[in-house]
Amino acid sequence: MNIQSSIGTTPLVELRTFDIPADVRIFAKVEFMNPGGSIKDRIVSYILADAENRGLLKPGATIVENTSGNTGAAIAMIAATRGYRAILTMPDKVSKEKQDALRAMGAEVIVCPTSAAPGSAKHYVTCARRIHSETPGSFMLNQYDNPLNAEAHFRSTGPEIWDALGPSVTAFVASGSTGGTISGTSRFLKLKNPSVRSVLLDPAGSIYHRYFRDGVVDPSQVAPYFVEGAGEDHLAECMDFSAIDDVIQFTDADAFATCQHLAKREGLMCGGTSGANVWGAVQVARSLAEPATIVTVLPDSGNKYISKIYNPDWLRQNGFGSDELRTLEPNL
Repeated sequence: MNIQSSIGTTPLVELRTFDIPADVRIFAKVEFMNPGGSIKDRIVSYILADAENRGLLKPGATIVENTSGNTGAAIAMIAATRGYRAILTMPDKVSKEKQDALRAMGAEVIVCPTSAAPGSAKHYVTCARRIHSETPGSFMLNQYDNPLNAEAHFRSTGPEIWDALGPSVTAFVASGSTGGTISGTSRFLKLKNPSVRSVLLDPAGSIYHRYFRDGVVDPSQVAPYFVEGAGEDHLAECMDFSAIDDVIQFTDADAFATCQHLAKREGLMCGGTSGANVWGAVQVARSLAEPATIVTVLPDSGNKYISKIYNPDWLRQNGFGSDELRTLEPNL
């Protein structure tokens, strides 16, 4: 038995403290209980196993990838157990906790400016591709454009949700960066029941909301935001908009206020994407006028954001004082 054998089959818990219609239920899949601490364990294990089986990843090789932290943690974990070298690039907004965890597992971490334009030499994706091209025998997961990303969720996350809740599932709600979770899980659930509604959550400052509505990528709409692991400044090929029925935009404050609620009322200390996902699930719940079951995922733990989301000084310094977050909480 190895560490990869414990990936998946995470708990599905019902959230009971939100102000939603009495006949609507919200369930959250607790993905931070994967051994690497996030939902990204699923795709990394799946893609690396495929690469090994196809001879694309040789013993002792180097794995290179761009990441917002969680994919990198899964890579570092598996690389440590299987004798690979890991080189990981990431934007500088990634929390110190995430960066330190990767280094602790032996990965080389290269931090790039979040402000770097897509395609520029300093952008974290471009940087990873350059390192891959310059490193003989290296393997790059290419998580943003690799169809195996979504396939991993089609074969694991979706079936686990269906096995637990079956035909009662009304909607699946999740934020997306690569698009793997929302695309793969939605495809499976819609295969079982085409009426299942799929809703993508996109942070203000990302391109997906506008692209879904108008088919336009507008660089002028790209703006900084603090939530890590959601939204993008470029289109990921893994994002399958044909599997998505709606896109709802959220703000950092929406996500962080919901994180505070989850910690204090549900005993779930989660990362920013978890807060966004649950906030979105609540919005969807309030739009329904009949018995319904909404499912979302909690991608990672709040332990990775102690210095940020759960640090009052950081919140205040970045415009999220207690008053601002409290004004949102009664609406949850």
